[in-house]
Amino acid sequence: MAEEKATKLMAEFPPVTTEAWEEVIAKDLKGADRTKKLVWRTLEGFNVEPYYRADDMADLKHLGTRPGEFPYVRGVKADNRWRVRQTIEVGDDPAAANREAHDVLMKGVDSLGFVIKNKEFSASDLDTLLKGITITAVELAFSGCGVYRAAELFLDKIVAEKLDPEQVFAVFGIDPLMKLSKKGSWGCSAPDGAKQFGRIRELLDRAPQYKRIRMMTVHGTLFHNCGASAVQELAFALSMGHEYVVRLTDLGMDVDRVAPAIKFDFAVGTNYFMEIAKLRAARLLWANIMKPYNPKRGCSSKLRAHIQTSAWNQTVYDPYVNMLRGTTEAMSAAVAGVDSIEVLPFDHAYEQPTEFSSRIARNVQLLLKEESHFDQVTDPAAGSYYIEELTASIAAEAWKLFLAVEDLGGYTAAFEAGFIQDRVEETANKRDHNIATRREALLGTNQFPNFNETAPAEITAETVTRGAKRCHCGCKHADREPEYRPLRPYRGAMAFEAMRLRTDRSGKEPKAFMLTCGTLAMARARAQFACNFFACAGIRVIDNTFFASVAEGVEAAKASGARIVVVCSSDDDYATLAPEVFEAFRGTDVIVVVAGAPACQPELEAAGISHFISVRSNVLETLEGYLKELGI
Repeated sequence: MAEEKATKLMAEFPPVTTEAWEEVIAKDLKGADRTKKLVWRTLEGFNVEPYYRADDMADLKHLGTRPGEFPYVRGVKADNRWRVRQTIEVGDDPAAANREAHDVLMKGVDSLGFVIKNKEFSASDLDTLLKGITITAVELAFSGCGVYRAAELFLDKIVAEKLDPEQVFAVFGIDPLMKLSKKGSWGCSAPDGAKQFGRIRELLDRAPQYKRIRMMTVHGTLFHNCGASAVQELAFALSMGHEYVVRLTDLGMDVDRVAPAIKFDFAVGTNYFMEIAKLRAARLLWANIMKPYNPKRGCSSKLRAHIQTSAWNQTVYDPYVNMLRGTTEAMSAAVAGVDSIEVLPFDHAYEQPTEFSSRIARNVQLLLKEESHFDQVTDPAAGSYYIEELTASIAAEAWKLFLAVEDLGGYTAAFEAGFIQDRVEETANKRDHNIATRREALLGTNQFPNFNETAPAEITAETVTRGAKRCHCGCKHADREPEYRPLRPYRGAMAFEAMRLRTDRSGKEPKAFMLTCGTLAMARARAQFACNFFACAGIRVIDNTFFASVAEGVEAAKASGARIVVVCSSDDDYATLAPEVFEAFRGTDVIVVVAGAPACQPELEAAGISHFISVRSNVLETLEGYLKELGI
């Protein structure tokens, strides 16, 4: 009976063909180019259609599998439980780090990240650090300059304590290829890093029964934080991982010992669906990269991933927006299915995270788990026409780039030839241009800034550019000239923030006055646009509802003491109003700006008006020009 009712109901909604949809679209576009109007060309190098249908799924080979089944696009396990990680720095006082670890373990964390900053880290230090922590109850992740030493000591400890190999989950951030990429040299190792790879083999041989220890970490986050696209982050990280397999099997190790010892760290940005698809594509590609090695263990083909929310798109100004970014990014990772997630605190970009910011970061994941139940559904994106197409497109483009790296001889050879850097920098430059022209929005930075915000005293030029330096480890090789061009991590907001900070620290308070007149609706719209435009440089904006005449507006502008006066009206009104405003300030140091790109712009320029702002403006370059005129 129920089926009969459903059949009758669906009969009222007959199927619509793709051709019928396209006819309606063409009619609504009224002759406009469909590709230009509706098709999105991504930074990843492929087109995204405005809609997808079941017919588009016909050629997708990865469909039809379950979570935990090869090629693992739907996940490497049947459930979607992930670990909540928080990072703790371990300096000269491991007891303090131990106290912090106990504190966060009581607050929902089950993956402890320890950054070992002391190369002389000792067995006693490790015992102090892990005192009272049940090793088999949590995941432990070690990184930092002392990571090799920590790995040796940790292996000694678990063997001596005869811990169950099936219950020890540990990750070590050993990644010589990442150090090569960031420093531009192998440091004190052999010219090709042979010493470091040999050391990794020694570590893997020390406790072969502990198969859940990931000795190597491939830091795909490096590429993301240098401005790379999702395809580049994926392709280059997979190339790194493959090189570890090649180099260590060449040293006589079995692929079933090497591959499961690798964990991948990826970043997630704010492109919500793209990031979900990226992580699904990562598992698909790694499974296929490992397939020719004929591994005997299924886990050799399973990509294990830790996710960190993006440092690249964090901002110093309006930092609470970083909470929103971190939340949507964590959601992408949770939907995609990963092993562990770390949400960066909202103040990560400019200070040592506080207890408040760390708590908020933890609670993002706890809310996703305990209140939104994201961990109760495995791969909820499966079957979505849009996400399945994105997954296939990212995988196809990343595979092409991966093969290009392999053709050059693998990751190291491609990096030493400058191929990796060229590709990343090309995309980073595009993204910088998109931010400067607002094609890519960073809320609170290049779009909708907080008008009344001034950077607090602790924010300095060095703080703003933190993350753009080559090496932060403090090692004796940090100041060496690189042999190869290093990759440069930075944040997308840095250029705007440096400009705004210069205004805040100038000792001046430049003002931009909105002279709204003519047609009310257009005057208000232009004023809102211009306020957002100038506030991006820290220029104080004086908005006004409306002036009945130019004379009234000019009088108020002069009384305000503003150095910039923005004429806000309709394109038709500008032909008469703009010259009148310009003449009122002729001979003064006031800069008269027209908000918009009216058809009469050539006539206005002939009258002496040279400043215009519009949606086509390069916001960063234009504002830098105004600050220069203001002597800032």
